[in-house]
Amino acid sequence: MRYSLALFTLPVALVAATPVGKRCTGTISSLDDVAAAEKCTTININAFTVPAGKTFAISALDGATINLVGDVKFGVANWAGPLFSVTGNNLIFNGNGHTFDGQGASYWDGQGGNGVLNSPAHVYSVSNPAKLVMSKLTIDNSAGDKPNSKSGGKAAGHNTDGFDVSTNDLTIENSTIYNQDDCIAINKGSNIIFQGNTCSGGHGISIGSVSTDATVKDIQILNNNVVDSDQALRIKTKSDATNASVATVTYKGNTATGIKRFGVIVDQSYPSTLGTPGNNVVISGITFGAGNNIAVTSGAQRVAVDCGSKCTGTWDWSGLKVTGGTAGKIDNYKNIKAGSY
Repeated sequence: MRYSLALFTLPVALVAATPVGKRCTGTISSLDDVAAAEKCTTININAFTVPAGKTFAISALDGATINLVGDVKFGVANWAGPLFSVTGNNLIFNGNGHTFDGQGASYWDGQGGNGVLNSPAHVYSVSNPAKLVMSKLTIDNSAGDKPNSKSGGKAAGHNTDGFDVSTNDLTIENSTIYNQDDCIAINKGSNIIFQGNTCSGGHGISIGSVSTDATVKDIQILNNNVVDSDQALRIKTKSDATNASVATVTYKGNTATGIKRFGVIVDQSYPSTLGTPGNNVVISGITFGAGNNIAVTSGAQRVAVDCGSKCTGTWDWSGLKVTGGTAGKIDNYKNIKAGSY
């Protein structure tokens, strides 16, 4: 299931269940068909174009199956979105190899959400109310690597985060993300697994940026491959954040090559990089299990840590090996054990 650049919300649980509702098949070929199709336990989405400035929103019956049976294109408009939204419990969504095309190239100006245009920037915003597994997705924003007439010679795509996560009980696996920003950004939540994915061309795998009152805990980053990205693995907390924490993050079996800035970075000065850190976010239990191998380019730093006063406990990094580049600074924290970097 391949999704082009768009802004999606997915407050759903994609697991099989017994459908509750009318056993019929509803077909959507335009937004006018949605209300009738939502009453059925099977929904087929044909190829059509969603009018500019409109959300394609499905509120499905619990246990329904949604099948994409044609490519869906979204008209271009400068608006907040989202382009596509699905709500419901225990849903099955089958992409069947078809495409959601957000026509991102029409918006890209090299600045993304920070620019003049209110463009479709981030792809998936995940805030599911129940256990959710997202598997075998392809997010292909590779065309955004090239400049266009609006981007001043820079890559046209920007703020094209693959997954922005603020939820619990989420697994994202076996997916491929080509973009120009975070492959995944875990902003808050617990019991999150990111495994078997490939991240190419962006900012790598990120915890954060962590804001005031946010808790991130029990995170597993497993067996991923990060290629040609600014960072491989990053934890970033906002310098002005309070009453927040990052705890029990485990990295295991991850590989990275062609990393341009930092192999691993823990930075409490965001949005600065290695600036003056904040002192009100607790970071604890950052562990590198077996098999994390990262290769950085000659101008990159292997590892950099910029802690405030609340990095705590012993961090076991015995399973981390970073090669190439230069050694970065580890500031204000002395309890990182083992590792080769």
